[in-house]
Formats: sequence, C-alpha cells, structure tokens
Amino acid sequence: VQLQASGGGLVQAGGSLRLSCAASGRTFSNYAMGWFRQAPGKEREFVAGIIGSGLSTYYADSVKGRFTTSRDNAKNTVYLQMNSLKPEDTAVYYCAAGRNLHTIVVGGALDAWGQGTQVTVSS
Repeated sequence: VQLQASGGGLVQAGGSLRLSCAASGRTFSNYAMGWFRQAPGKEREFVAGIIGSGLSTYYADSVKGRFTTSRDNAKNTVYLQMNSLKPEDTAVYYCAAGRNLHTIVVGGALDAWGQGTQVTVSS
C-alpha cells in the first residue's frame, strides 16, 4: 500500500484542520491506520489509530477529546479531524498502515508511511 497525506496548514490556536491520507491498492480495509507526528527536535509520537473496519479507535492522551480519526474504505482514505488546536500540536503529521492497531499504538514495524504534512498552530 502507498500513502499520500494532505490537509496540513497554518491555523490559529483554537482552530480546526482535517488531514486526509489516501491509500493506493485494493486491500486498504485490511490495514489498521495510524497518525503520528514529529515536532522539531522531538521524537515521532503516536497520535491516533483506527482498525480496518473503522469500528474501533485509540488516541494519545494529549489529543483525546480534541482529535478524531475516521476512515472511508470505499474511498481508501483515512482522516484526522483536529479541533481546539494548540501551539504544541505544531508538527509534521504522518499517516501509516499496519497489520493491527496494537502494532501502531506501540510503535512496531509498520507496512507503509505517508510523506508527512506540516501543521502549524499559531498562538
């Protein structure tokens, strides 16, 4: 599977953005999908994950209640809706595909990564 992330940009604190990650291939629904981010000078961190069916999700504590991930398997796309953005959410955001949600959450070996999209939140 190949992934293409988009939707990043510059937004003021308290604003919203929606990221999209389009996947190629016919087996998209077989993959759990995850969102990660990496801020300057920091390690990449897990943000959100969703299982293949879309019926179960998991979030990092830092974004719980503000971010929502969803997927449309008919469109081979996963989304990250980000609300109430804070300056500390500023990072490059990546989507990734894995065999299961556990692997994504614990940072195990993943099958594919998108190229990253910049999110900048101004105060």
